[in-house]
Amino acid sequence: MKELFAHSATTDGVTVRVSVSFLPEQSEPAKGRWFWAYHIRIENGSARTIQLISREWTISDGRGVTHEVQGEGVVGEQPVMQPGESFDYVSGCPLQTPTGAMSGRYFMVAEDGASFPVDIPRFPLVAPAVTS
Repeated sequence: MKELFAHSATTDGVTVRVSVSFLPEQSEPAKGRWFWAYHIRIENGSARTIQLISREWTISDGRGVTHEVQGEGVVGEQPVMQPGESFDYVSGCPLQTPTGAMSGRYFMVAEDGASFPVDIPRFPLVAPAVTS
């Protein structure tokens, strides 16, 4: 699993794994647009049922410009995970520079009503070098 998901973080028994891919077919460097897809796997290694309620991302580009993104759920869902279950999704991120990074947090609610944040590991967004 380490080969596919290069970045991971565990908070309160919940592990978030991230794999990122540059998408040249959706990028237009001449127009200042680079695009990445990222695959997230959330693994519930805790002893309680949890639900992902919302997310908070910090996205920074190669110039140091930072954007905060907040919203409900992920990809239109607020998944419930029993102990031992996982949830996978894929999303994307455009930037106006060939490098950047993302990190963030998910906000979960446990079956007992307790809410808690889960860290999303920081991961780099790096386009391959283009030589002419």
